[in-house]
Amino acid sequence: MAYGKIELERHGDIAIIRLNDPATLNAVTIQTIEEIDQALDAIKGSARAMILTGAGRGFCSGANLSAGMGDRKSDGPYDSGSVLESHINPLMLRLRDLPIPWVSAIKGSAAGVGCSFALAADIVICGESAFFLQAFARIGLVPDGGSSWLLARSIGRARAMEMMLLGERIPAAKALEWGMINRIVPDEQVMPVALELAKALGAGPTQSLAMIRRMAWSAADSSFEEAMTTERNNQRLAGQTQDHREGVIAFLAKRPAQFTGQ
Repeated sequence: MAYGKIELERHGDIAIIRLNDPATLNAVTIQTIEEIDQALDAIKGSARAMILTGAGRGFCSGANLSAGMGDRKSDGPYDSGSVLESHINPLMLRLRDLPIPWVSAIKGSAAGVGCSFALAADIVICGESAFFLQAFARIGLVPDGGSSWLLARSIGRARAMEMMLLGERIPAAKALEWGMINRIVPDEQVMPVALELAKALGAGPTQSLAMIRRMAWSAADSSFEEAMTTERNNQRLAGQTQDHREGVIAFLAKRPAQFTGQ
């Protein structure tokens, strides 16, 4: 299908969703959110890994405030959080719950909800030009898109407070030092490296990787005992997959495993 704010590419069983409004540094509109949702529908059941990136010199500059991202109803007081309930939060939960691993590939700005998109990925690859920004306080708003949770759990409360309260840019080098991202590469290598990683993930045991994703997300709010119970239950399920059988046979035969996602 035709998209207006994103592009959807396929490289075999790897899907690439590219935010595509470079004139606004890929600022997010309601249309953007709806098209990402449609793209996720389109790749469901066929893609084994995904990349989320942005066209042009930036990943995402945050919400497009000039496009009416607040309450579109004419009656009652203005509600700048209504789009969170109707569009952004459901999309963030969908990204969290994807049954496939995914990589974010970042150049330039990852601001506001763009920061949330970037950090929600399983692996975050940044170019040397990348930076992260939470400037909500500058316009009298609060961080959204799950960024308060993502930041506090990735870099700790003190650094998350600094980032959210002061609204200062966090360049890629500092983000790596803080543990916010996984790797920094030259800008021209961002997509090649992201695609290489996505292909490696796509060649993996899909069901096992999906369980690992769920376990990592739930562990942030679980007790040690709960985490071990989750591991035990998922190990039973993983052990029943064809990919587990293939993995063991390949290991014993001293050859690379050929996972099928079954």
